[in-house]
Amino acid sequence: MPRLSVGDAAPDFSLPTADGGTFTLSEQRGHGVVVFFFPAAMTPGCTKEACDFRDSYASLQAAGYTVVGISPDTVEKLAVFVDAEQLTYPLASDPERSVLEAWGAYGEKQLYGKTVVGVIRSTVVVGPDGTVEVARYNVRATGHVSALRKALSLD
Repeated sequence: MPRLSVGDAAPDFSLPTADGGTFTLSEQRGHGVVVFFFPAAMTPGCTKEACDFRDSYASLQAAGYTVVGISPDTVEKLAVFVDAEQLTYPLASDPERSVLEAWGAYGEKQLYGKTVVGVIRSTVVVGPDGTVEVARYNVRATGHVSALRKALSLD
């Protein structure tokens, strides 16, 4: 499974969001974008990660970044998740996993000592010019946003 690396052009995408809109990466040019991929809404790890991004969103925005979370969940399930956790940034639905695959966030991974195929919890930061500034794969839900903030020199 190819993964993105620093300096790569981030593959463009346009996906439906939980609020009934659409998130298109190329429309974000001129701003940094934090794209995080998560396996499933309303699960403990994904809830922790999503809430960490929610709690850091204002400071990320102040530093010139927007945030979008992407999972294979339906927009309906994502909308329930946004409402339940009062998330303040868009969540996008990729049920065909085309964006997940293009960004290297879907494939074989280790889960409880077994090799399975699924969403690889990942975060990629895209710079204002559309190139990858940070690419992290197989991240942990807990503490990940804090580590990302350090990598972006925000802490």
